[in-house]
Parts: sequence; C-alpha cells; structure tokens
Amino acid sequence: MRNNRVVLGLSGGVDSTAATLLLKEKGYNVTGLFFDVLGNQEKEAEKAKKLAEQLDIDFIYKDVSCNFSNEVIRYFCESYIEGRTPNPCIKCNPQIKFKVLLEAANSVDAYYISTGHYANIVYDEQFDRYFIHKGHYIKKDQSYMLYRLNQDILSRLLLPLGTIESKDRVRAIVKQEDLPSADAEESQEICFVKDDNYIRIIEQSGYESKPGDFLDLEGNVIGRHRGIIYYTIGQRKGLGQTFGKPMYVVKIDPINNTVTLGDNGDLFNNEVYAEDVIFTLNDSNSLPAEYANLKIQAKVRYTAQPSDAYLHQIDEGIRVEFIEPQRAPTPGQSVVFYQDDRVIGGGIIRS
Repeated sequence: MRNNRVVLGLSGGVDSTAATLLLKEKGYNVTGLFFDVLGNQEKEAEKAKKLAEQLDIDFIYKDVSCNFSNEVIRYFCESYIEGRTPNPCIKCNPQIKFKVLLEAANSVDAYYISTGHYANIVYDEQFDRYFIHKGHYIKKDQSYMLYRLNQDILSRLLLPLGTIESKDRVRAIVKQEDLPSADAEESQEICFVKDDNYIRIIEQSGYESKPGDFLDLEGNVIGRHRGIIYYTIGQRKGLGQTFGKPMYVVKIDPINNTVTLGDNGDLFNNEVYAEDVIFTLNDSNSLPAEYANLKIQAKVRYTAQPSDAYLHQIDEGIRVEFIEPQRAPTPGQSVVFYQDDRVIGGGIIRS
C-alpha cells in the first residue's frame, strides 16, 4: 500500500497550509481533511475548503462532533468535577484526530497521514520502532502532545514542520504562494472553548459545582470557594477573596468539596505519580528494562522545561523521582518522559 498519497489535517491556519506546501514540494499527493469537532463549524469548514482549492488538493469534510463530545468534552468536564485539570488535546490526538486521519487515509488508498505539528518521527532500527522526537523549533515543540500515539499511527505519520526552526519561516513558506493564511493569528485557545470560558462549557454540559470551604494546610477553614471547577493547582489569582498574603491552590478535594491553600513553596515536589502510562518501546504501561535506573528527563506540563529524573515501576503506574523539585505537578495533566530529544513515554499525573 505504500505510496505518495497523504491525508493531512487541514484547519485553514498557517501551520497546516505550510505543511501542505512542503509535502507537495516533495512530490506527495495531498488530500486535506477538516475536522468539525462541534458539528456547526460551517464557516471554518468553508474556509478550509477554499484553501484546499487554492492549494489544488482534494478536500474531505468530517463531522466528528458526536465522538468528540463523548470522548473529549465529557472527559474535559468530568476532570474538572473530579478536581483534575485536563489536557483535551492529549485525549483527542489518539482517540479522534489521528484515528480519523488514518481511517480517511485508508478510505482513499493513501498510505501516509500528516499534520502541522512541530515534532519529528524517527525510526530506530535497533528496536524496530518509530519514536516521536522534539521539533527543531523548541519554543513551539509539540512532542509532549503526541506521546500517546501508537505504532500504527507513527509508522505512517509525516510531520513536515518538524525541521522548521522558526514561525517566521513557516509564514514565509505560505507568503511565497500569496495565500491569506500566512497572516492568520495563532489561536491559543482550546478548540471548543471560546473566549477562554471553560466554565461555560462545563455548565452547558449539565455539570454542577457547588461552593465549599477553603482550608489551610492544617485543615482549618479560612474562607469559601465558588466551586472546585474554578481552580487548578498552583493558581494564585482569581481565588475570589484575599488572605493578607499571596496564597496558592495546593490541593483540590472533590470528595469533601474543599480547596487547600498554601505558600508558593508548598507547591514543589520531588516525586510525581503517573497512571494510565504508555511507553513507546513496548506500547504498554510496564517500565522497559532499558530505562530502569537510567537518568531521563521529564516535564510535568506542556510549557515546563524537561528536568532530570528516574522512573520506578509501582503497582499503580510509575513513580517519577525528580532530581530537582517540580512546581505544581497537577493531577489530570501529563508527565512526559524524554531521553534527550526522544519521547519514550508518559502518563497522567494522579493525586
């Protein structure tokens, strides 16, 4: 089946446009696929379709809103109700985006799939495995977001922007073709959350979060909170009241509906526990022997810097032992493991 045909996630933005142009330059026959995650994105879909015409590529529209609502939005809402801070992109990538890309590729007899992510795919002959590597544009590197992709996906995935070293270069590629997406603003929002108002999404989905007590580290009641969905670990602003000094959210207890506050120093920890772990080397949650007692690097959120750590297998998953304390490791976020530039696995931070 291996051929030069590729189905690419085409949003209409500058990244997916540049990725398309780079693939075409290398001789690939590209089909653009637009994901309608809400089922009502007619304007965005029309923009992507028009772009596909300008790029002279075939176009596929996919309404994925039903599965997206069940798999991603429900997970997003329930995580906040459970006192966790979710990362919906990490959930969506293996279960929606890349799954649909693969299905679409099979339906049009295309071997490859592609996106505008800033990361690289490297085949390792020693292990007969494909690994995600950091993108060359470190400021934009998105390898963290892709750690849950399996070999079926990685073996057919092309990431043209992986070797690009600046956003200016990406825009220049698109400007050369005089395409309007060259000057498109970069969205910082979660795709289904408008105006950064995630509370509205939770409430519109039928979930309720009741007010409760703020506690200090000794368990004393020091105030009232609006509902645990308004808070995340490490938060200082937006607590809804003042305490005479800066206070930070250090724990969220959904069972007792309490939010514990402390000082900034109380947020640091050398140990992080991860569940629902996956390792690229064996597509399982078992720590490969190759990484036992090996100093690796790990990051506790997308924007964090990788920090030296050791991995230890425990019954519930993996204990990550950092050499330097990490600030505000947050339940629901991912801790992702690296060996230099290579992603070797990761898991979901638990309480």
